[in-house]
Amino acid sequence: GDMDDAALIVLTAALLHDIGNQVHRENHSFFSAVLAAPILTRLLPKIYDHPEIAAEIRGFILHAIHSHEKEIPSLTTEASIICIADGCDMFKGRGRLPFDLGNVNIHTVSALSISNVKVEKGERRPVRIVVEMDNSAGIFQVQELLKEKIDSGVLSDKIEIVAMAVPPESTTDHRIVSRIMYVEGKFVPF
Repeated sequence: GDMDDAALIVLTAALLHDIGNQVHRENHSFFSAVLAAPILTRLLPKIYDHPEIAAEIRGFILHAIHSHEKEIPSLTTEASIICIADGCDMFKGRGRLPFDLGNVNIHTVSALSISNVKVEKGERRPVRIVVEMDNSAGIFQVQELLKEKIDSGVLSDKIEIVAMAVPPESTTDHRIVSRIMYVEGKFVPF
């Protein structure tokens, strides 16, 4: 295909990659591909005159949707872009509701630590992802989620990650958790 095909693959996969969350969070990438398949079967023939080209594009989109989790290797550039973009979606808001509902763990605390994510031109590699943290717990998001998603695809040699505390001149972190208690099977702030 050409750049238009690649753009269509990335855009469509980006729009549909989390549709499976309506079934269940666990294995949602599989459910997303299953739910997206009939949508693509219906829509792609309106864009592509040749059924075999529509089928090929459909396959690339479904692969990008299914492989957006780090456990499933992303075998194409387009799929790797979706996986990495999903990994960059780690701003504070992602952890706020679970944290406020009493789900205090490294996932929610580290998500609340991320103040910004930027994609820029790299110095040592073509692309740099800058993750700004106001608490050092954010390093968990960088090491265990973003890095793993980058490494699961074909673009790992094209991307550098910079994680930094903000403001850089500060010698202390923004406190997220002051006190927690283990009660009824979970840690809750009190």
